[in-house]
Amino acid sequence: MTVLLISDLHLQEERPDLTRAFLHFLQTRAVTAEALYILGDLFEVWVGDDGMTASQRAIANALQETADAGTRIHLMHGNRDFLIGKRFCRMAGCTLLPDPSVVQLGGERVLLMHGDTLCTRDVQYLRKRSRIRSPLGLFILHHVMPLSKRQALARKLRSESLERTAMKAADIIDVSPEAIPSVMQKHGVRTLIHGHTHRPAIHELQVAGEPARRLVLGDWDARGWALQVDADGFDLASFPIGA
Repeated sequence: MTVLLISDLHLQEERPDLTRAFLHFLQTRAVTAEALYILGDLFEVWVGDDGMTASQRAIANALQETADAGTRIHLMHGNRDFLIGKRFCRMAGCTLLPDPSVVQLGGERVLLMHGDTLCTRDVQYLRKRSRIRSPLGLFILHHVMPLSKRQALARKLRSESLERTAMKAADIIDVSPEAIPSVMQKHGVRTLIHGHTHRPAIHELQVAGEPARRLVLGDWDARGWALQVDADGFDLASFPIGA
């Protein structure tokens, strides 16, 4: 059976082409798969389940239709949509997946992550992430801060993120090479799959003297990316958006 993994679609109303491409992907490829894993940043921004737009509800309905057809859908939080909650997951027929998670794929244990916590050299980002996504921070965002304030905060964080990315050196916003063997050894795996960096590739490496690999999912922009796992192995490939 086929399993599909995607990440970093950054769906937003300003890019209807991405939404159309995702809906087409669900109706053609995902609907025939055993499982679909979305490893974070499905949406460019998510201010809370109570702030869903009509477009986001339509995406939830399309995911539910895919789930109803028999595809298991697993969703992981990204750095842009970490406020996705139980209400959306119920509407979309998907299961929220912890980051990190170990699953069985292709007959082996595989570690799945969004990937932002692997960028250990970006100390400023990780400190802010730790504060915002602490139990107290999440409680305030989910239960105390009104929607209008969350929308303003989301705009501010998005703007700051774009500015930081433009200013920082490439090695700071990419994963830290020393973090990879450590996290793979911790979870006892030889394959790691993640997104976040928008740098799709398959990296061969050594972990504890054994061959290992890191598969990086690509973001959806001019092209979309998906990793297919089936009897033939792991196949990372892109396709044109809008085709």
